[in-house]
Amino acid sequence: MKFNAPSSEWTDNDWAQFSAWLDNILKTSTATVTFTKKDGTNRVMNCTLKPEKLPKVEVVEGAEPKTERKKSDTSIAVYDLDIKSWRSFVIKSITHVSTIYDLDGEGNDQV
Repeated sequence: MKFNAPSSEWTDNDWAQFSAWLDNILKTSTATVTFTKKDGTNRVMNCTLKPEKLPKVEVVEGAEPKTERKKSDTSIAVYDLDIKSWRSFVIKSITHVSTIYDLDGEGNDQV
């Protein structure tokens, strides 16, 4: 599926399709996402949801299991590969997405 740059003319359905597309991309590869922060500045983030690139979760015996958070319809949580931390952004604030395909297993292939 191909998308034009996000637009203020998009319908809620357009945004839902874009969000699903982005979620799928992030689960299978790495992307560079540009978005406008709440303070009005632009941010460029190299991020992913690809399991192999996420930090390992330590299981501590006897610890209370963490409850899974409800998935937001308006924002997406991603792992920022540059600062090695979880971050989130509002989906409708995205201005550009470029995908880095992981053809060699090292994350070095950009298309």
